Amino acid sequence: MAMPYFQSEEKWKARGLLAAIVALNLGAVYMLVLINDWNRVFYDALQNKDAAVFWRELGRFTYLAFGFIVIAVYRFYLTQLLEMRWRAWMTGHYLDRWLADKAFYHLELARFSQDAHAIPDNPDQRIAEDINRFTTYSVSLSMGLLNAVVTLVSFVGILWSLSGSFAFSYNGSEYTIPGFMVWMAVVYALAGSVITHYLGRPLIALNFEQQRVEADFRHHMVRVREYSESIALDRGEPVERQQIGGRFTAVLANYLALIRRQKRLTWFTVGYGQAAVVFPFVVAAPRFFSGAIQLGELMQISSAFGRVQDSLSWFVDNYDSLARWRATTDRLTSFEESFQRVQAAARTAAQQQQTGAADALQIDEAQVGLPDGRPLLTAQGLRLSAGDTVLLKGPSGSGKSTLFRALAGIWPWARTRVQRPADFDARAMFLPQRPYFPNGALRDALAYPAPPDRYSDAQLQQALRDALLPQLADDLDRQDTWGQKLSGGEQQRLAIARAFLKRPRWLFLDEASSALDEDAERTLYDQLRARVAQEDGALVSIAHRPTVAAFHERQWRLEGDPAPGQGLRIQAV
Repeated sequence: MAMPYFQSEEKWKARGLLAAIVALNLGAVYMLVLINDWNRVFYDALQNKDAAVFWRELGRFTYLAFGFIVIAVYRFYLTQLLEMRWRAWMTGHYLDRWLADKAFYHLELARFSQDAHAIPDNPDQRIAEDINRFTTYSVSLSMGLLNAVVTLVSFVGILWSLSGSFAFSYNGSEYTIPGFMVWMAVVYALAGSVITHYLGRPLIALNFEQQRVEADFRHHMVRVREYSESIALDRGEPVERQQIGGRFTAVLANYLALIRRQKRLTWFTVGYGQAAVVFPFVVAAPRFFSGAIQLGELMQISSAFGRVQDSLSWFVDNYDSLARWRATTDRLTSFEESFQRVQAAARTAAQQQQTGAADALQIDEAQVGLPDGRPLLTAQGLRLSAGDTVLLKGPSGSGKSTLFRALAGIWPWARTRVQRPADFDARAMFLPQRPYFPNGALRDALAYPAPPDRYSDAQLQQALRDALLPQLADDLDRQDTWGQKLSGGEQQRLAIARAFLKRPRWLFLDEASSALDEDAERTLYDQLRARVAQEDGALVSIAHRPTVAAFHERQWRLEGDPAPGQGLRIQAV
């Protein structure tokens, strides 16, 4: 997960920042070693009542503290800068993966497939939040571990030399343990790490689940915003309140389990930390009271033991953060694996779709299925030539829209042999019943997905007038949420205005006029037919209104009972 950024086009900046942070961490540890030595001299001066040394060391501490502050500030700044740049790169990388090859669409479809259990939830949350957590925890934990290792190496020798030996008798034999306090620190930290892991291991799964239920809670509230009018008309507020409340109950239930587990861990870690404060004094007190060491050495032993013990206890002190990092990494890893599965499925689907060049759209054979593996429809020998206007008819839910998706090349559960015109991909346009409009200026919504500067204001305004939206012609720069601001009929007319701008040769309309009155529908269909004819193209519509049939010269019908293992058949009439 981490290596791609440090091997990317930004690798030298990334490696340079990382090297600078490592150097600053080493500098901070070096400053701690100097301050530890300063402790011995300063406290010896206090015990000896040596005013000259006291004031000299106080002045020396000023320089040491200033140097440590400078290092700490730039270490923080460069660490934040690395986290920001790493997050920016990973976010761009995952957005590219998510939006490439229709992966975002295929991931949503896969929720209805036989492998739905392996599909990650809330990809938006994984990109927006999990990447941020991953980079933050990765940098802070890795630098913390590095700091712990370097601190251990720097102070273990000091503690070894200061702690002396521990002698004892057993069965008449004398034994001596050199560097006794070092071994005590190791045993103390090892015992703490084992107990911490035993108490804290469930936190990984709980943190993973907490991120999921939080995302589900937010997602449902976003859906209420998107469908606010429909919910208000249906008076569905009590149901939505119940459903949102249910999701929030799941958030609270998991969070309660999380904090209960954290409480158990905190009981131990806080007690562990408090015992570590007095532990070195208890062990070194006999040597101090016997006169073997002075106050300054006792304070230096305490400081060195604290540094060694803190370093060895890095696992204990950071277990909660490690659990969060592990949960976040698991979520991103499963997200990455889902991309690989989708890409593999897309490659398999591409191998099942044979295409060739022709002067017309020729469907030699098509077998279209559902995500769960059931067959939906079959078609053979269908041809769409320049000048054709075809109405695709069939019962609701029979697969008409899915055939359009297969022809557009976005439906992975289709096996086809199709001959396409050379300009089909560039000059085909599909208008759905519910078009999408980005939030922002009207000119952006109208020109989507092309950049708005591709068209002049006069072209944009004329398209709006031709689509029976003259009231919007002077609002090209108006900012709004057009998918909610406009009525269903206005949205369909705005989508048709896009078709006027784009001038497709092959136009597919999926209930694209279902919200229009009959006069508006007739006017717009007349214009669409005329414009497609000017481009020497063809038009195919899906519609249930009887009046729409008058705008088409031919029909493709889904008829009969589903053939065994094949689904409904499309017949040209």
